[in-house]
This record gives sequence, structure tokens and C-alpha cells, in this order.
Amino acid sequence: MYTRITRSGGRSYLQLVESFRTDTGSVRQKVIANLGRLDQLEPKDLEPLINGLNRAIGKTTSDAFTPEYESAKAFGDVFMLHELWHQLGFSKVIQKALRSSRRSFDAEAMVRAMVFNRLCAPDSKLGCLEWLETVSIPHMPEVVSHDHLLRAMDALMDNAEVVESLMAEQMRPLLDQQLSVVFYDLTTVRIHGEGKVEDDLRAHGMNKETGGIARQFVLGVVQSADGLPLMHTVHPGNMAETKTLQSMVTQVLARFPVERVILVADRGLLSLENVAEITKLAEDKTRKLQFILAVPARRYQDLNDIFETLTFEEGLAEATFAGHRLVVAHDPERAKEQSARRRKRIQEQVDFAEKLVSKLNAQDEGLTEKGRRASDRGAYSRFQRSVAEAELTRFIKADFQADLFSYEVDEAAITKAERFDGKLALLTNVGDFKAEEIVYRYKSLADIERGFRVLKSDLEIAPVYHRLPERIRAHALICFMALVLYRIMRMRLKANGSNASPSKALEILRRIQQHHAKVGSKDFKGVSKTTPEQLDLFTALEIKTPK
Repeated sequence: MYTRITRSGGRSYLQLVESFRTDTGSVRQKVIANLGRLDQLEPKDLEPLINGLNRAIGKTTSDAFTPEYESAKAFGDVFMLHELWHQLGFSKVIQKALRSSRRSFDAEAMVRAMVFNRLCAPDSKLGCLEWLETVSIPHMPEVVSHDHLLRAMDALMDNAEVVESLMAEQMRPLLDQQLSVVFYDLTTVRIHGEGKVEDDLRAHGMNKETGGIARQFVLGVVQSADGLPLMHTVHPGNMAETKTLQSMVTQVLARFPVERVILVADRGLLSLENVAEITKLAEDKTRKLQFILAVPARRYQDLNDIFETLTFEEGLAEATFAGHRLVVAHDPERAKEQSARRRKRIQEQVDFAEKLVSKLNAQDEGLTEKGRRASDRGAYSRFQRSVAEAELTRFIKADFQADLFSYEVDEAAITKAERFDGKLALLTNVGDFKAEEIVYRYKSLADIERGFRVLKSDLEIAPVYHRLPERIRAHALICFMALVLYRIMRMRLKANGSNASPSKALEILRRIQQHHAKVGSKDFKGVSKTTPEQLDLFTALEIKTPK
């Protein structure tokens, strides 16, 4: 059997014809079926017949409809992030804040892509474009350009106040409206680029990663007691930490209308002037602001007399300092370790001094060594420099006035320093928390440091290559939104009994791929089979499974 096209009355018809021989051996054709007018037939009319015939002979499709497969794309991780993004209401927040009739591209989709890129494969904006070609983010425009990403960042900063206020509204239900304990800390973010621009955020300051001077900006993060990032601040790289505290408190009180805020911050942020200012600021807004702040080590000398009178019960003692409640925690084991390390470092300097003295004495007795002749003044200079580098000038002093090199170890100063070993001094005006609760709240501040490590490792916030202040702020906001998603993933995984970290969960879900095939004029999309491990992660993250 075969098909044949016949013409009649100016029209063409498709027929199914059978060829056979008569008894005399002549060849004849018999029309088995008229399939219809050729100009009215469509592929969908013939495909069932063709596929049926192919199945009859063991083929799945005809050669004319051989599938064409596109490269598989990562899907599971970006699908999960997309669902979480919508659950948190961030999609509506960005759409509402960036709504514009003059913009020809989807700004919310661009922001979403940059946030997801930070979590999945952090890279530059050009690198983000390459990454987008390897993933299948739901509802992502087919055409995304570098210009689209940069313009979305500009739009984000043009409306930054609206974006951050709307995000705060989404997170308010997660806070206790009567009492909110918030943690605040700062870190430095390295940045590249030369030259100067107006209102430049790039300034040289002491970098917390390298321990040296670097061009950077300062990033502050406010976090809830449950570990949820609430807001962030961006400051020039040379701004003193204490000066950031008041502006941060102003924003917290404006965005989160809780009745009482207890601020927990590290020792670098404390000054007694700051304490007075932020307390007055809260009173002006008829709200109650309280604080738990670590006393800087430089102020411990002011506490010497107080420490002498403290009596510790179960490692805790209380007193009053600068008109506020002073809570002191003492760890005897840690105190022993600190004292032993200091004594060891002092002994190393004493041994070095004795070596110098021995060389000078031998030289006086005529026993000279190779090299330059030693002098008492030279020995003094070498010893003084060594003591200064070891940061022990309070405890070891060389006599510059003496004719012969000599030194002394100040045992009284060592004993005084040991009085502070193993102790943590906290200043607070919270009256209804026990001392144990005060210390526990402060120690919880370490969690915000883990958040900074996530920003710098998993999300790779640094180094930053933008030079314009608004682009730098936009980059920080994008990384902050990624941190929020990361922390919520962590909270859900932990609450639902999963041992996977957010990074590990994303890695496992990334193995779920979306496949795209084309058969004839039809497109087919499908998702690879999910494993039990992946299904458990979707359950723990409270996200529906992809279909």
C-alpha cells in the first residue's frame, strides 16, 4: 500500500491505494481510503495515522517527526528558590516598587535572576548572563541582556526605600510586636577600582578579612533573635563603627513598629555618648529602646576597681557602671588559658633579653663572635622593638637611661591584666532579664558573624567591581535579599529535621533537570525524575515538588 495524490476539478486529494495483480497478471490499483483534500489536511490530522502505522511495525515515530532535543538545563534549585521568592511576597514587593510604563523589560525578573545567581553560582553580571543560559527559571524572559541587569539595578536603587520598606512589611509578622530582640554588627567588603566619583563609598580602612588597609565599604546587618536578617546599611569604608549605630536604630524604629526593642551589639559599637543618644531617640518616638552592649577592652581599665569587688556565683556577677547595669561572666578555664598564653609570650621575651645579655657579657670578657660588635644601646633597640611587636610593653620595660642594657618585668601589671582574663563585661539597661539571659543574648550575636561568612563565601559579595555608589548599594541589596532566602531555607531545614545546609540542599536539587524536545511542530517539556532525597528536601523546605 502507498499514498497517492490525485487531481480532480482543480483540487488535489490524498488517497491510500493498494496495488495488486489480476488473474491474467495485469497490475491494477484499488483505492482503500480517501484521506481528504490536500489543502485542508493538517499535520495533526495525519500524525495519528502515521504513528499508528509506525507502531504496527515496531517504530515509535516516523522519520519526518524525529525528536530534536535541546541541552538539559538545571531546574530543581531555581524552581525551589522561585517558589520561596513568591511565598515570601518578594515578587509582589519588587513589582510594586519598580512598576513603570516606560520600561520595556521585566525588572522584577532581572532582580530575581541576580538574587538566584548569588545563591546558586555567584558571579559578575556578565557571568550571570552565562549562568542564565544553563538554568530554567520559571517565568524568565527569553532575552536577557547585560544592559537589562544594570538598568534593573538602577531601578532598584531609585526605589530602594520603597523596596526595603515593603520587604520589612513582609517580615513584620515574624517579629514579636511587644518585644523584639535585634542583633546588629558590621563587616567590611573589599572593592576594586581606582579614581574618584561623587559621594564615593570606596574608601581605605582597616579590613576585617586581611587585617590591613584596603579599599572597601562597610556593611551593617540587623538580624532578629531567630536569625532572620531584617535590614542592612551601607557606609563608606572609613566610617567609624560607633557612628553607624544611631542611623541604624532610626531605621529599625521606623520600619518595625514594635513596642520595645532590645539592641544587642558588639564592643566596637559602644560609646557612652551613643548609648545616651539612642535611648533619647527611642523616647522621642514614645517607644522603649534597650540595649545589651559589650564593654570594649580599652574600657576595662575603668572597671578595675569594680572587678576587684565582684563575687561570682556560677560564673556570673553584677554591678553598676556609668549609671547602667553591668553583667560580668567569668570562665575560669578560659582565664587560665589566657593567663598561660600571656606568661608564655612574656617568657619568650625574657629569654630573648637573656640571650642579648649573655652576648654582651661574653663580649666584655673578650669572647667575641663573628659579625658586628654588639652594644648596650643596640641591644636595647632590638629588645624594645621585639616587645612592641609582641604587644607586651605594659609588662616588660627596658631601662633606656641605664649605661648597661637592663630590663624589668612588671608583675603588678601582669596580675592586674590577669584580673580581666576569662571575663566578658556587658553593659545593659534591660532590667527584667536575668544575668544568664543577658549573657545568652549577647553570645547569640555570634550567629550574625556566621551570616557574614555566608555573604563572603557562599554568596561571594566581595570583591565588588562597581564604582558608582548606587550600583554598590544595589549590589549590597541584592546580596542581602539572597541572604534572607538563605536564612529562611536554613530555618525551615532545621525546623523540619533536615541535616542539610542550604548550600548542600541547592546542590542536591540542582540535579533535577528540565528537558525540552521538539517533534515536528510540537514542543515537549519535562522534568527529570526526583529522588527520595530530593523529595525529602522539598518537604523540609515546605515547597511543592516540580511537575
